[in-house]
Amino acid sequence: MTTEAGLLDTITVAKPWGKDILPAPFVAPQGERIGEIWFDPPASLDDILVKYLFTSEKLSVQVHPSDAQAPPGSRGKEECWLVLDAEPGASLAIGFREPIDAGAMRAAAIDGSIEQLLEWHPVQRGDFFYLPAGTVHAIGAGVTILEIQQNSDITYRLFDYGRPRELHLDEGIAVARGEPYGSEHHRHFALGTAATLVDGRFFTVRLCVGNLDSAAGFEPAPLLVLPLEGQPTVAGQRVSPGECGLAPNLAAVTLGSGDRVVLVQPRS
Repeated sequence: MTTEAGLLDTITVAKPWGKDILPAPFVAPQGERIGEIWFDPPASLDDILVKYLFTSEKLSVQVHPSDAQAPPGSRGKEECWLVLDAEPGASLAIGFREPIDAGAMRAAAIDGSIEQLLEWHPVQRGDFFYLPAGTVHAIGAGVTILEIQQNSDITYRLFDYGRPRELHLDEGIAVARGEPYGSEHHRHFALGTAATLVDGRFFTVRLCVGNLDSAAGFEPAPLLVLPLEGQPTVAGQRVSPGECGLAPNLAAVTLGSGDRVVLVQPRS
């Protein structure tokens, strides 16, 4: 498989729950609350999507199906979150505090108590969460997150704090796991140290610092390059923080000593 190197197109999305002041290097247009900045996936990598999320309010309580549970002709959605910034008291709801059956989950979604039944995890910069399909979750206010996901827009909302948006109780309850979140899916990383964040079924995600030693094992295939600091090059083209580079293979990526990058490659 071959592809040209370059920068992916950036899509900036205003959201009511977004922020009008974004952390550097991002800048919100005056008068807009930006909730998402994502990168238009190339045809060679159209099964994954990477985006930045910025929140000033809680997002809906929601769940995503697996590939097997998704409507015919569509993908499920597994995703992971790397917390890049968190205000004091920020938290993410992932999984339930206690096991819950489908009937009780539906009742809690209807009366709003589902929010209190979820496990709210206090977060800080460097926290990482992998969310298997079927994990009930909600992103809290005051966080900046790098999200890597299967490229799917199937979201079943279970509760939305009274906002006038459609809920999907039948579909969501059918795929939701009424269980606590597995501790093995949550880790904390010092973002100045190289690490493997995910080596999973759908994508591999690695943090590289100053060199590509921690990227050993990537397939000779296209990958995405997301700088956190510095300006690495992809096929000779500089990629800055807040941008996403497309590399035809790992050999096309060059890091300087001060560069910190997240590399993302789908599993073949």
